[in-house]
Amino acid sequence: MPSAEEAAAQRLGFAGVSNRQDIPPPTAEVASGASDAAPGLPPRPGIATHYLRYSIANMLLLVAGFISFPVLTRLLDNTQYGIMGYFNTWVLVAVAVAKLGGQHAIIRFYPHDGDARQQAHFSTNFVTLPMLLSLSLWAVVAAALAGWQWSGRAEFSGVFWCVVLIIPVMVVVSIVQAVVRASERSGLLMTTKVTGRGMELALVLGLVILIDRSALSVFGGRLIAATLLLGYFAYWASRNLSFSRRTIDLAATGGALMYGLPLMANEFAAMSLVAIDRVLLKEITDDYATVGIYTIGYTLAMQVNLFMSATLSEAFVPVVNRIYGGEGDVGVRALKGRVLLPMTYASLGVAAMIVAVGSDVLVALAGADKAASGAVFVAVGTVMALYPLLDISGYGLLLRKRSMLVFSLTAGAAVFNIAANFVLIPIYGYMGAAWATVISYVALSIAACLCCPRELRRFPDVRALGTAGGFALLLLAIVIYTDMFGLSGPWSRVFAGGALFLGAYALPVLLLDPRLRANLPSWSWRKARAR
Repeated sequence: MPSAEEAAAQRLGFAGVSNRQDIPPPTAEVASGASDAAPGLPPRPGIATHYLRYSIANMLLLVAGFISFPVLTRLLDNTQYGIMGYFNTWVLVAVAVAKLGGQHAIIRFYPHDGDARQQAHFSTNFVTLPMLLSLSLWAVVAAALAGWQWSGRAEFSGVFWCVVLIIPVMVVVSIVQAVVRASERSGLLMTTKVTGRGMELALVLGLVILIDRSALSVFGGRLIAATLLLGYFAYWASRNLSFSRRTIDLAATGGALMYGLPLMANEFAAMSLVAIDRVLLKEITDDYATVGIYTIGYTLAMQVNLFMSATLSEAFVPVVNRIYGGEGDVGVRALKGRVLLPMTYASLGVAAMIVAVGSDVLVALAGADKAASGAVFVAVGTVMALYPLLDISGYGLLLRKRSMLVFSLTAGAAVFNIAANFVLIPIYGYMGAAWATVISYVALSIAACLCCPRELRRFPDVRALGTAGGFALLLLAIVIYTDMFGLSGPWSRVFAGGALFLGAYALPVLLLDPRLRANLPSWSWRKARAR
């Protein structure tokens, strides 16, 4: 049940690296989505089917986020929301470390056409033994924390112990989900993700509404939902994975760890870039309410990131790897050009709307008492709307297998983010954390573009940038000049902004750029029919 922060961290990490870059390019049958299953096995879904399933899952997860966000922000005060954001950061970081990179080794070394003995060898040495090592490390840390509290040297809260208990559950679920993903069961993965998120949503809101409006209720609901999901995956694993002492191969397990640990380091760096600001904000200000103000705005900004990037990333990465194998640099640049054209108009349009009515959107969803979070949402959300442009433009290092350079860039951005937080938070408070995030993402985007091989680098064309930028500025000028026609209610300002967006941005760019119209499904269908 990945959160928006987890999804963002995965896109910053090695989630986009092709897991089969050492295998020859796919045949035309495979590239077109035809089955490559072994004889006698059910046909595997094609790329289009996987894309459709992940798109549906991401849309449903986004809907769940827009349901939970306004409810929790209205029921929890800034302090409780700050506690939730602070400890959630530790959950994300702890789970990323505790997995020891095992999910990456599972996806890389899964025996797609292996016989029963190869499957047993894989289940034992790439799944079970690394999982037991992760759980053993967690048990040692948990026992040390329990002993520390028992000795009277520390007193940990109920939220803290919920976090400790949820970590091994999430680790096991994540590892088994990696097996499901590697075996190309996208339907099962989509169903369990959406079901798990639905259970979590119902349990969290139920406990918060019926029992206590606190972060403890939130984590209690998450723990129960994760445990229920673990029960299903334990049942699934018992029927689809087989452990055998006769197939224990410590060398293979060691190889899996050697492969996964560097990727874990990159995942840790990406998670630090995405989430560590809440920890630093708490440690510097010693005020959970301040953390809450920041977390509310940042959480909504991450929904923008999920909306703008999740499905695009999952669709773009496998396609660009396939095209690179068959058509080389020229094919990649052509694909980028096709993707960047509509993305330019979408990114600049969404960014302009966030600047224009972002604060009103947050107040409409979260309530007037959370208005201080609006500035955080506007600053971080604008960057999240524009980030996909440079992310796609500078994609290419992983195609050249320059994974260590990708890690260096991510780790450097994380260190830069930490340093910027230490400088800006004492001066600007929670907005210092927001500006540190903005600066770090901009620096990472520029560095990735500069380091991308010139043959693979492709920026949006000048015509699209000029058209989108000009009408985005026109939209903002109208909003500033009219002050949204004197409207004061947040919902009325949001709807007025939507009408202005259609009249001053969406319709003009569609009329002026026929290439954008050609990307619309209905327009393309009419054009094809006319021929």
